[in-house]
Amino acid sequence: MDRGNLLLVHGAWHGSWCWELLIPELEARGWTPSALDLPSASGSPAAGVHEDAEAVREALAALDGPVTVLAHSYAGIPVGQAAGSADRLIYLAAHMLEPGEHVAGVLGGPWYEQGAKLLDVPEPARELLFPDVPDELAAWAASRLRPQSARVFEDVVTASAWRTVPTLPIVCEEDAIFPPVFADRLRAGGAVTLPGSHSPFLSRPAALADLISAQG
Repeated sequence: MDRGNLLLVHGAWHGSWCWELLIPELEARGWTPSALDLPSASGSPAAGVHEDAEAVREALAALDGPVTVLAHSYAGIPVGQAAGSADRLIYLAAHMLEPGEHVAGVLGGPWYEQGAKLLDVPEPARELLFPDVPDELAAWAASRLRPQSARVFEDVVTASAWRTVPTLPIVCEEDAIFPPVFADRLRAGGAVTLPGSHSPFLSRPAALADLISAQG
Protein backbone atom coordinates (compact mmCIF):
# COMPACT_ATOMS: atom_id res chain seq x y z
CA MET A 1 0.00 0.00 0.00
CA ASP A 2 1.27 3.46 -0.93
CA ARG A 3 0.15 5.82 1.82
CA GLY A 4 1.94 8.85 0.41
CA ASN A 5 4.48 11.22 1.92
CA LEU A 6 4.94 11.65 5.66
CA LEU A 7 6.98 14.71 6.61
CA LEU A 8 8.48 14.40 10.11
CA VAL A 9 9.13 17.63 12.03
CA HIS A 10 11.06 17.38 15.29
CA GLY A 11 10.55 19.31 18.50
CA ALA A 12 12.75 21.73 20.43
CA TRP A 13 16.33 20.68 21.24
CA HIS A 14 16.02 17.76 18.80
CA GLY A 15 16.95 17.15 15.17
CA SER A 16 15.99 14.88 12.31
CA TRP A 17 18.09 12.16 13.96
CA CYS A 18 15.27 11.47 16.43
CA TRP A 19 13.21 9.71 13.74
CA GLU A 20 15.82 7.05 12.89
CA LEU A 21 13.88 4.20 14.53
CA LEU A 22 10.48 5.34 13.30
CA ILE A 23 11.37 5.77 9.62
CA PRO A 24 11.85 2.05 8.80
CA GLU A 25 8.63 1.23 10.65
CA LEU A 26 6.77 3.78 8.52
CA GLU A 27 8.35 2.51 5.32
CA ALA A 28 7.25 -1.02 6.18
CA ARG A 29 3.67 0.25 6.41
CA GLY A 30 3.70 1.96 3.01
CA TRP A 31 4.69 5.51 3.86
CA THR A 32 7.36 7.58 2.14
CA PRO A 33 8.86 9.42 5.12
CA SER A 34 11.21 12.38 5.08
CA ALA A 35 12.56 14.60 7.85
CA LEU A 36 13.96 18.09 8.15
CA ASP A 37 16.12 19.98 10.64
CA LEU A 38 14.60 23.14 12.08
CA PRO A 39 16.86 26.22 12.09
CA SER A 40 15.92 27.11 15.67
CA ALA A 41 17.65 23.98 16.98
CA SER A 42 20.86 24.60 15.04
CA GLY A 43 22.46 26.74 17.74
CA SER A 44 21.45 30.06 16.18
CA PRO A 45 19.54 32.39 18.50
CA ALA A 46 18.38 34.38 15.46
CA ALA A 47 16.02 31.64 14.24
CA GLY A 48 12.47 31.62 15.55
CA VAL A 49 9.05 30.26 14.67
CA HIS A 50 8.88 32.01 11.31
CA GLU A 51 12.28 30.75 10.15
CA ASP A 52 11.20 27.25 11.17
CA ALA A 53 7.91 27.72 9.35
CA GLU A 54 9.78 28.64 6.18
CA ALA A 55 11.78 25.42 6.47
CA VAL A 56 8.50 23.49 6.71
CA ARG A 57 7.12 25.28 3.64
CA GLU A 58 10.23 24.47 1.64
CA ALA A 59 10.08 20.81 2.63
CA LEU A 60 6.41 20.61 1.66
CA ALA A 61 7.07 22.26 -1.70
CA ALA A 62 9.71 19.63 -2.49
CA LEU A 63 7.25 16.74 -2.12
CA ASP A 64 4.96 15.46 -4.87
CA GLY A 65 1.64 13.85 -4.12
CA PRO A 66 -0.34 13.62 -0.88
CA VAL A 67 1.49 14.81 2.23
CA THR A 68 0.83 14.11 5.88
CA VAL A 69 2.87 16.17 8.35
CA LEU A 70 3.75 14.78 11.76
CA ALA A 71 4.68 17.47 14.28
CA HIS A 72 6.24 16.55 17.60
CA SER A 73 6.04 18.87 20.60
CA TYR A 74 7.21 22.41 19.71
CA ALA A 75 6.97 21.54 15.99
CA GLY A 76 3.22 21.97 16.23
CA ILE A 77 3.83 25.72 16.16
CA PRO A 78 5.75 26.11 12.86
CA VAL A 79 3.63 23.35 11.32
CA GLY A 80 0.50 25.24 12.34
CA GLN A 81 1.99 28.35 10.81
CA ALA A 82 3.12 26.79 7.52
CA ALA A 83 1.31 23.55 6.68
CA GLY A 84 -2.05 24.77 5.48
CA SER A 85 -1.40 23.03 2.15
CA ALA A 86 -0.92 19.59 3.73
CA ASP A 87 -3.52 16.86 3.31
CA ARG A 88 -3.39 15.79 6.94
CA LEU A 89 -1.60 16.68 10.17
CA ILE A 90 -0.57 14.55 13.12
CA TYR A 91 0.08 16.41 16.38
CA LEU A 92 2.19 14.11 18.54
CA ALA A 93 2.28 15.71 21.99
CA ALA A 94 2.46 18.93 19.98
CA HIS A 95 1.65 22.53 20.85
CA MET A 96 -1.50 24.00 19.37
CA LEU A 97 -1.52 27.80 19.22
CA GLU A 98 -4.25 30.13 18.02
CA PRO A 99 -3.35 33.17 15.91
CA GLY A 100 -2.04 35.90 18.19
CA GLU A 101 -0.64 33.50 20.78
CA HIS A 102 2.87 32.48 21.75
CA VAL A 103 4.04 29.70 24.06
CA ALA A 104 5.31 31.88 26.89
CA GLY A 105 2.03 33.77 26.94
CA VAL A 106 -0.09 30.62 27.10
CA LEU A 107 2.07 29.33 29.96
CA GLY A 108 1.79 32.58 31.90
CA GLY A 109 5.25 33.91 31.09
CA PRO A 110 8.72 32.59 30.29
CA TRP A 111 10.15 29.93 32.63
CA TYR A 112 13.72 30.88 31.71
CA GLU A 113 15.86 33.90 32.53
CA GLN A 114 14.60 37.10 30.92
CA GLY A 115 16.67 38.02 27.89
CA ALA A 116 18.02 34.51 27.33
CA LYS A 117 18.77 33.83 23.66
CA LEU A 118 19.64 30.11 23.73
CA LEU A 119 18.07 27.64 26.13
CA ASP A 120 20.03 24.68 27.41
CA VAL A 121 18.66 21.16 27.19
CA PRO A 122 16.06 20.46 29.91
CA GLU A 123 17.54 18.50 32.77
CA PRO A 124 17.37 15.77 33.73
CA ALA A 125 16.85 14.94 30.06
CA ARG A 126 16.63 11.20 30.68
CA GLU A 127 13.75 11.51 33.15
CA LEU A 128 11.91 14.27 31.31
CA LEU A 129 12.20 13.10 27.72
CA PHE A 130 13.29 9.46 27.59
CA PRO A 131 12.27 7.65 30.82
CA ASP A 132 10.96 4.55 29.03
CA VAL A 133 13.68 4.42 26.36
CA PRO A 134 16.36 1.69 26.79
CA ASP A 135 19.43 3.00 28.60
CA GLU A 136 21.90 2.91 25.72
CA LEU A 137 19.44 4.48 23.29
CA ALA A 138 18.42 7.14 25.81
CA ALA A 139 22.06 8.07 26.39
CA TRP A 140 22.59 8.34 22.64
CA ALA A 141 19.52 10.54 22.24
CA ALA A 142 20.44 12.79 25.16
CA SER A 143 23.91 13.28 23.68
CA ARG A 144 22.35 14.53 20.42
CA LEU A 145 20.21 17.26 22.01
CA ARG A 146 21.28 20.84 21.29
CA PRO A 147 20.52 24.30 22.71
CA GLN A 148 17.27 25.79 21.48
CA SER A 149 16.55 29.34 20.38
CA ALA A 150 14.37 31.06 22.98
CA ARG A 151 12.65 33.04 20.24
CA VAL A 152 10.43 30.09 19.37
CA PHE A 153 8.63 30.44 22.70
CA GLU A 154 8.12 34.19 22.28
CA ASP A 155 7.22 34.58 18.59
CA VAL A 156 3.52 35.20 17.93
CA VAL A 157 1.83 33.00 15.34
CA THR A 158 -0.53 34.22 12.65
CA ALA A 159 -1.98 30.92 11.42
CA SER A 160 -3.30 27.62 12.80
CA ALA A 161 -3.32 25.02 10.03
CA TRP A 162 -4.78 22.43 12.40
CA ARG A 163 -8.02 24.45 12.33
CA THR A 164 -8.56 23.74 8.61
CA VAL A 165 -6.52 20.61 7.82
CA PRO A 166 -7.75 17.22 9.14
CA THR A 167 -5.66 16.62 12.25
CA LEU A 168 -4.98 13.61 14.46
CA PRO A 169 -3.93 14.72 17.97
CA ILE A 170 -1.99 12.19 20.07
CA VAL A 171 -1.41 12.44 23.83
CA CYS A 172 1.26 10.34 25.53
CA GLU A 173 -0.13 8.97 28.78
CA GLU A 174 3.03 9.28 30.92
CA ASP A 175 4.40 12.49 29.43
CA ALA A 176 6.53 14.26 32.07
CA ILE A 177 7.43 17.41 30.13
CA PHE A 178 4.45 18.34 27.94
CA PRO A 179 2.50 21.26 29.49
CA PRO A 180 -1.00 20.23 30.66
CA VAL A 181 -2.60 23.24 28.97
CA PHE A 182 -1.45 21.95 25.59
CA ALA A 183 -2.44 18.36 26.42
CA ASP A 184 -5.91 19.69 27.19
CA ARG A 185 -6.04 21.38 23.78
CA LEU A 186 -5.15 18.08 22.10
CA ARG A 187 -7.85 16.27 24.08
CA ALA A 188 -10.40 18.91 23.11
CA GLY A 189 -9.52 18.10 19.51
CA GLY A 190 -10.39 14.42 20.00
CA ALA A 191 -6.95 13.09 20.86
CA VAL A 192 -6.11 9.42 20.88
CA THR A 193 -3.68 8.19 23.55
CA LEU A 194 -0.43 6.30 23.37
CA PRO A 195 1.23 4.68 26.39
CA GLY A 196 4.51 6.00 27.67
CA SER A 197 6.60 9.13 27.60
CA HIS A 198 7.13 12.18 25.40
CA SER A 199 9.32 10.25 22.94
CA PRO A 200 7.39 7.26 21.53
CA PHE A 201 9.44 7.45 18.30
CA LEU A 202 12.28 6.03 20.42
CA SER A 203 10.44 4.01 23.08
CA ARG A 204 7.77 2.34 20.92
CA PRO A 205 8.30 3.19 17.23
CA ALA A 206 6.31 0.20 15.94
CA ALA A 207 3.28 1.09 18.08
CA LEU A 208 3.48 4.71 16.95
CA ALA A 209 3.71 3.66 13.29
CA ASP A 210 0.71 1.38 13.79
CA LEU A 211 -1.32 4.20 15.31
CA ILE A 212 -0.39 6.62 12.55
CA SER A 213 -1.27 4.08 9.87
CA ALA A 214 -4.51 2.89 11.47
CA GLN A 215 -5.82 6.46 11.67
CA GLY A 216 -5.04 7.26 8.04
